[in-house]
Amino acid sequence: MQAAALLGAAEAARARAHAPYSGFRVGAALLCEDGSLQTGCSVENASYGATICAERVAVGAAIAAGRRRFQAIAIAGPAGVALSPCGICRQVLSEFSPDGALRVVMRAADGSAQEATLAALLPNAFGPADLAAAHPPG
Repeated sequence: MQAAALLGAAEAARARAHAPYSGFRVGAALLCEDGSLQTGCSVENASYGATICAERVAVGAAIAAGRRRFQAIAIAGPAGVALSPCGICRQVLSEFSPDGALRVVMRAADGSAQEATLAALLPNAFGPADLAAAHPPG
């Protein structure tokens, strides 16, 4: 799927965001390995720590639908704002892209598509191998 189409799906999801406190609406579109698309939007909460980012909503929806392998994710925020996934979202995405090859499509401030790999956004990610090294089976 082309970056522009992914960003379009993220923008459509953004329109459904629940952001009554900040007004900062974010949408995400997650392209699964089977070609299906899961979207998510930011969901704010009066208890700010309970707010969920669009990327994690999309991952949760994909997992609930039985999908675990992803090709790309796009995120879209307010017009004129360059946006990349927050640290928590990068960590969650790395759980499903241990090699860091996941394509991350972001909308630049000028509206154009900007791409990076997850490995470029989160070098030396903590993952399952780190847990296995600390607690070997047996």
